[in-house]
Amino acid sequence: MTRTSKGLYADPRFPARLGSMGGEALAVHLSPEEAPNRWYNILADLPEPLPPPRDEEPGQPRLKMLGEVLLGECLRQENATDRWIPIPPEIQDLYLQAGRPHPLFRARRLERHLGTPAKLYYKSEFYSPTGSHKVNTALAQAWYAAAAGYERVTTETGAGQWGTALAYAASLVGLKTTVYWVRAVHDWKVERRNLMRLFGAEVHASPSPQTNVGRALLRENGNHPGSLGIAVSEGLEDARSDEKAVYCLGSVLNHVLLHQTVIGLETRRQLEMIGEYPDVVISCLGGGSNFGGFALPFLGDAIHGKEVRFIAAQSEAAPNLQGEYRYDHADHAELTPQLKMYTLGHRKEMHPIRGDGLRYHAAAPIISLLRHLGYIDTIAYPADEKYVFERARAFVQAEGFLPAPESAYSVACAIDEAVRCKETGERKVIAFNVSGHGFMDMEAYREILGL
Repeated sequence: MTRTSKGLYADPRFPARLGSMGGEALAVHLSPEEAPNRWYNILADLPEPLPPPRDEEPGQPRLKMLGEVLLGECLRQENATDRWIPIPPEIQDLYLQAGRPHPLFRARRLERHLGTPAKLYYKSEFYSPTGSHKVNTALAQAWYAAAAGYERVTTETGAGQWGTALAYAASLVGLKTTVYWVRAVHDWKVERRNLMRLFGAEVHASPSPQTNVGRALLRENGNHPGSLGIAVSEGLEDARSDEKAVYCLGSVLNHVLLHQTVIGLETRRQLEMIGEYPDVVISCLGGGSNFGGFALPFLGDAIHGKEVRFIAAQSEAAPNLQGEYRYDHADHAELTPQLKMYTLGHRKEMHPIRGDGLRYHAAAPIISLLRHLGYIDTIAYPADEKYVFERARAFVQAEGFLPAPESAYSVACAIDEAVRCKETGERKVIAFNVSGHGFMDMEAYREILGL
């Protein structure tokens, strides 16, 4: 792989490849040499400082605990103020092996189906070895963990994409993986569970009998459905008990969103190649990793005066961006320090949904601050998910790609915006992220759509 330090995108001698229909670009493919070689850190451009993590009272151990269970390099990135963070060459090579850069597609057939004057562009994060965007930070964190001498990584997962991604990444760099998976999802996603194990991961339904947190909850309810906050607590407790293990988080924290900005950076470059810029940027949001990765490069432009609308598509089961903006814990057992974020409360009981990756009580602090400052809108779709999955069916039949249940929310929101453009006659450019594929989620489609 050829590298250069000239600019954000490497050697301009390698132009983007365009697929076209009727003279209009249908697909934009960047060459490996044009992939971003730096992550974008929006902390350098925020209109006001991001509120720092805190303990409720002086002397509490939670802030200190972060340094004991998280990767030192990730903690450094968590608080970095540089606008650009270089991507180590080894991680660039892992990205290349994982299929980056990913294509940007024009949803021309969907536009015709809807009869909209809007232009719809979607980023194909389903083109990864595990089928989702989660590999972008999994590869980075696993490489940093191996470089630091750890032997095992622990984590949580909700819908399963993050646990699969970390198991995959850890296998490439020679690490063991322990995954605590929200029980309500673990029990029906059998094939994804098998894929994690194929990558060598040890997988536990959460709450589990492996930890004090899990055992306490199981005593109260032996069939507890679990939540992402509970699984986070279990992964943290596990890492704290083993000096050779380190905890890796799949969403929420700054360094995770930082690693994911390769999505938005590629997308912005691809739109530039065809002379476009989005009027509306859309993605689904649970904790905030895929929304942040897709939107933050464009939000940086908005902070500096560019007119762009940002919409986070959520579920009424966990509409955290419609909660309170305040300090709260990131996990059920209160092992973490408090973060200032939009939250429903860290012990909020939330009904399981098929798009369970969106069922988290709080949104990332960066996303929350930008929401608080008026940069981000949100919509919450009905918890029965019929509306969302019907929109996803229209996308599948027009475009041919099967989105994950979480990504179906992004698709639904983009379609809704395109329909509004049909009603108003506006010719907006709408960019949305399809953060993963749904090949391991067909039971959800069968159940909700009656296939």
